[in-house]
Amino acid sequence: MNIFIPLVVGVLVGYLFRNKLRFSMDKPMSVALLLLIFFMGVEAGRVEIDAFKLLIYSLVFASFTILGSLFVALVGVRR
Repeated sequence: MNIFIPLVVGVLVGYLFRNKLRFSMDKPMSVALLLLIFFMGVEAGRVEIDAFKLLIYSLVFASFTILGSLFVALVGVRR
């Protein structure tokens, strides 16, 4: 689905009725955002991954990142 069409239509409607429509969009936007986050969580929960393998890769990557940062810090201190 193309998201730019509703976005452009919304901008045009807002521009055309900018002085005529006066109501707060805070609550509808909050509800829409919470629903979006909820459905993103539902979709993320449906994805099947091997969590243990991903955990190991993440720990190895984090370890190498820490070691690399320490190495650069030690090389920088000596000069």
